[in-house]
Amino acid sequence: MHKHLLAGVSAFALVLTAGAYANAQDLKYPKGEGAFSWDALQQFADAHKGMEGKKLSIWGPWREGGDQEQFMTVLAYFEDATGIDVEYGSSENYEQQAQIDAQAGSSANITILPQPGLLADMASKGYLVPLGDDVAKQVETENAAGSSFVSLGTYKDKDGNPQFYAVPYKSDLKSLVWYSPDNFADNGYEVPTTYADLKALTEKMVADGKTPWCIGLGSGGATGWPATDWVEDLMLRMYPAEDYDAWVSNDLKFNDPKVVAALDEFGWFAKDDAKVAGGTAAVATTDFRESPLGLFAVPPACFMHHQASFIPSFFPEGTVLGEDADFFYFPADDTKDLGTPVLGAGTLATITKDSPEAHAFIDFLQNPISNEIWMAQSGFLSTLKSANVETYGNETLKKEGQILLDATTFRFDGSDLMPGAIGAGSFWTGMVDFVGGKSAQDVGNEIQASWDAIK
Repeated sequence: MHKHLLAGVSAFALVLTAGAYANAQDLKYPKGEGAFSWDALQQFADAHKGMEGKKLSIWGPWREGGDQEQFMTVLAYFEDATGIDVEYGSSENYEQQAQIDAQAGSSANITILPQPGLLADMASKGYLVPLGDDVAKQVETENAAGSSFVSLGTYKDKDGNPQFYAVPYKSDLKSLVWYSPDNFADNGYEVPTTYADLKALTEKMVADGKTPWCIGLGSGGATGWPATDWVEDLMLRMYPAEDYDAWVSNDLKFNDPKVVAALDEFGWFAKDDAKVAGGTAAVATTDFRESPLGLFAVPPACFMHHQASFIPSFFPEGTVLGEDADFFYFPADDTKDLGTPVLGAGTLATITKDSPEAHAFIDFLQNPISNEIWMAQSGFLSTLKSANVETYGNETLKKEGQILLDATTFRFDGSDLMPGAIGAGSFWTGMVDFVGGKSAQDVGNEIQASWDAIK
């Protein structure tokens, strides 16, 4: 029987879900049909017998609408394979509720969150259950850029010892550049495959009298955040991932020459009137949701737009992805031995109340079926190498998923890992100041001073 927690209610006060999954015939995709990894599901079921009638509680970020409904379809296969009765809950303030429940000793068995920093804090207080070296090794070998995800899920326990606590499930992709295939074809432009090619294409467009980029940092109280994604992507293309990690933890200071150079590299694109729609003055004032519309203007107001995989939600109604708009990987620098880094985000699953059923669920998340069922619908990208890319619901998702699988390094959005006063504060405002005319060095100095002030 599949159950769902009333939104906002702790301690798992439960009601039956409409359309609860109790029988195999209720599964969204009939077993044995399609490109799904049914054999892997059967192997999982065979390895987890004797759990019928047991209960498992899960607290996560997906509430209402498509994401919750799609996650419930995934849980149905876990229930069908194990006989475990799953209770899932969420609320508008799910992150805060997860902390409140942990402090009260009333956590769900499984907690899924998109904030590694919050999970690290919970681990330091003894609220998370270590998953062990075997699970860490499994994550490392079975996921693209696996060592990156082991690092992302490793935190210090309450005694200060590093332990592996969290497995990846559902990734988001940021290292993308959007464009109109027709606009490229009409002007004889080709998709760049190296960072040098991207800069050369930018210069060619300017020489042709075209405007290469649409960049908009406007986002109400969060104005400036799109520029942080630019800087994060550039850090990964200019320096080793270890430098990125040191920067995120402030071991590499914001006013270090390396970081200042990355800010200036963003300025190469954004602080040149000839390279950005509306000129540099428009960068900070253009809303990020309106910024990509320049791709669809006649004639085009711009030819490229750097933004994450969610941005098609703000494309004009009726836009057909793959035809009217497409994307390419923000290319790596092939002159440096940095591989193919990818910037992204995503959710991580942890055990917050130990039980055999909780460990079975962590195992399930490393089974391709747990990914494929959601991949076949929408809004889910997988780094699991065993998940069949042919199950993706459309070609756009498949292409985005392949970029993740091809990644040699995956790094989580840096601003989300920094203290809130920095990552959601001075970093945002500093980028607005930067495009407004301040030097990269001055901006770096000011952001670093704000970080020093909270230490």
